[in-house]
Amino acid sequence: MDDRLYELIYTLAEKHSLSLEEYQYLIDHRTEEAASLLAKEAAIISKRIYGNLIFTRGLIEISNICKNDCLYCGIRRSNKNCVRYRLMPEQILDCADEGHILGFRTFVLQGGEDGYYTDELLCQIISEIKRRHPDSAVTISMGERGKQSFRRMYDAGADRYLLRHETADRTHYMRLHPSEMSFEHRMQCLQDLRDIGYQVGCGFMVGSPYQMSGHLARDLKFIEEFLPDMCGIGPFIPHHDTPFCNEPAGTLELTCYLLSIIRLIHPPVLLPATTALGTIDPKGREKGIQAGANVIMPNLSPVGVRKQYELYDNKICTGEESAQCRHCLDHRMRSIGYELAVDKGDIRK
Repeated sequence: MDDRLYELIYTLAEKHSLSLEEYQYLIDHRTEEAASLLAKEAAIISKRIYGNLIFTRGLIEISNICKNDCLYCGIRRSNKNCVRYRLMPEQILDCADEGHILGFRTFVLQGGEDGYYTDELLCQIISEIKRRHPDSAVTISMGERGKQSFRRMYDAGADRYLLRHETADRTHYMRLHPSEMSFEHRMQCLQDLRDIGYQVGCGFMVGSPYQMSGHLARDLKFIEEFLPDMCGIGPFIPHHDTPFCNEPAGTLELTCYLLSIIRLIHPPVLLPATTALGTIDPKGREKGIQAGANVIMPNLSPVGVRKQYELYDNKICTGEESAQCRHCLDHRMRSIGYELAVDKGDIRK
């Protein structure tokens, strides 16, 4: 490892900030030794704040119907081979009830931008989950909406909102999305969520088509400046029914390297080891935790619809019952010296 790389890692660990050029240098000149040092420093910082606890989010994939046509996504509007579904409110509430019994204290309602879920309906679902489980947090991840919509859900009891920015470079964003979608609007949504008072999550794909190290450097600088409460990154994995079907997938190596960097940029950030990581490597989620992640998101959706929420190919855990999934992950985390928390898992600033 060259002296400059060594110096940059320790500067980042101490100051939590680098220039764009320095972030790009970290990415372009990465080595196994650098990755090991970053992971070591990231784990030290994560354990200093959160101990050996790993927070769980119960993921409820409420609909694979989406008005958008993002080029990388398996549930894009123009995919005629996608078997569509949406969960009714009582089904969603049943998933949350089961999850609460299993020890989940955060429920993530995730779906495509499905117009069926009006503000009124989502607010009813959110408020009922909070009524039944007042010790739990509700996270929404349903894409771009208007500021008034965000505010209504917040007033109904939503605690967090996840909205991946996907890329912090406007030109790159345009190459991944249809013309009717706007980089400026995505960024405005994130600012609106912050202004309203949500705990806000952003994130990006690693290895997405056309992505260069300079794009990733911009993502890291954006995280440094925005300081999200949560940051979800995962490898790009192609889906066979999208225009990017023949593009190469992102790598575990680079994703874990970036997880470590993000932990050093923003020490208290809630950082998931994603299902996508577990999809590209059997030990991917464990390796993500060892690189500095501290959140996992098991699936609480009804088993009968899990295979239909196919954002990318070969997604794991589509046939596991919720209890089976949680037990499996608990065993996996204990095998590397961590334990699942029965806790809402708020950011500790």
